[in-house]
Amino acid sequence: MSKNTARYYATGRRKTSSARVTIKPGTGTVTVNKRNVTEYMHRPILEMVVRQPFNVIAQLDWDVNVNVRGGGKAGQAEAIRMGISRALCAANPALRSDLKKAGFLTRDDRKVERKKYGRAGARRRFQFSKR
Repeated sequence: MSKNTARYYATGRRKTSSARVTIKPGTGTVTVNKRNVTEYMHRPILEMVVRQPFNVIAQLDWDVNVNVRGGGKAGQAEAIRMGISRALCAANPALRSDLKKAGFLTRDDRKVERKKYGRAGARRRFQFSKR
């Protein structure tokens, strides 16, 4: 398969978000759920989070197509970042050390703790009343 038609696929997850990422050599466009990343993410910080793997490896010439579901925008952005990093590793295993050093290949599995019965929240007790 020639480099021009090569596609690399990976999955990234964070909180309750799951991102299916496909990358291919191109001009550097990022599409999230069939919309431009700027239009989808709304906040420049989240757009920056999505593009971080490309800045670390100093290659901006990849076209990215993402399907992301679940969670909020911040969790989705970090899931996309992880998916892009994994796909870049599939494309070029030599990039793995730089991406790993930046922490983009580590799954951040922190989730919101569920609310327990008899409590106001996950851990919060109801207010104590002496009388």
